[in-house]
Amino acid sequence: MAGENSRGAIEPEKQRLLNQHKERHFTAGEIVRDIIIGVSDGLTVPFALAAGLSGANATSSIVLTAGIAEVAAGAISMGLGGYLAAKSEADHYARELKREEEEIISVPDTEAAEVAEILAEYGIEPHEYAPVVNALRKRPQAWLDFMMKFELGLEKPDPRRALQSAFTIAIAYILGGLVPLLPYMFIPRARDAVAASVVITIAALLIFGYAKGYFTGNKPVKSAFQTAFIGAIASAAAFGMAKAIQK
Repeated sequence: MAGENSRGAIEPEKQRLLNQHKERHFTAGEIVRDIIIGVSDGLTVPFALAAGLSGANATSSIVLTAGIAEVAAGAISMGLGGYLAAKSEADHYARELKREEEEIISVPDTEAAEVAEILAEYGIEPHEYAPVVNALRKRPQAWLDFMMKFELGLEKPDPRRALQSAFTIAIAYILGGLVPLLPYMFIPRARDAVAASVVITIAALLIFGYAKGYFTGNKPVKSAFQTAFIGAIASAAAFGMAKAIQK
């Protein structure tokens, strides 16, 4: 099967139309997802931690030390989680690819019937899909690709995806996590720093939420307020809990 990577040629006129038409779809979905995961957690968790420690009357140096430690640990943990998730996805694809390849060899008629069934679901009549089925049977690699995509709904993962996901999430977490800690670097009193941290972090959450909504196709303004609200609730809960325990 390997080595059969030839693609069928299309008519020159259709090729010309394709060359003239430029698609403007957003195709960086996986990277954006990793950034969203990293930044959203990075903004929220250290923010809540800093607010909680400030509520316990800790000094800015203690808040900063604990915050940086949490950002480092969180970045490693989140990055590792992203790596393992992407690696599991790649392993799953490889297992299903091997199973599908064996089925095409051992039960070709059944697999051909599955192709026909898939095409019939799109409203294509038997006399229309029969040539397609026969053409795929002559091209095992194309047949295998078709079954992976349309029967199993699996896209071949990028072999660099696991490391890319790990680094993207980790760096995004660090960038997000440093935002609520910035005031503690310059303001000695934690009680004063926490107010500045709240303002800066809420502003960052609004901007991030807006960007997240824009890139994911949701309402940007709604996404901005939802993201900021979640961050505010988390920090308020941590601050209130610290005050309650201290009493």
